[in-house]
Amino acid sequence: MGIVKISDELHDEIREASTVMSRSINSQAEFWIKIGRLAERNPTLTFTEIITAEMTRVKSQQTKGN
Repeated sequence: MGIVKISDELHDEIREASTVMSRSINSQAEFWIKIGRLAERNPTLTFTEIITAEMTRVKSQQTKGN
């Protein structure tokens, strides 16, 4: 685990979003980082398509684990 320095403004935005989404500040930041990484790797996909693809991937992994 590492420390990432971010601006106070971004930290405030993360705090607000984490409250709305019922996540911890760290979980909200991790979610945004992950979605951003996936969006950069898949620039033609929409947010909804990225979420759907991740849900499919997780379900597939869970099926293989059972």
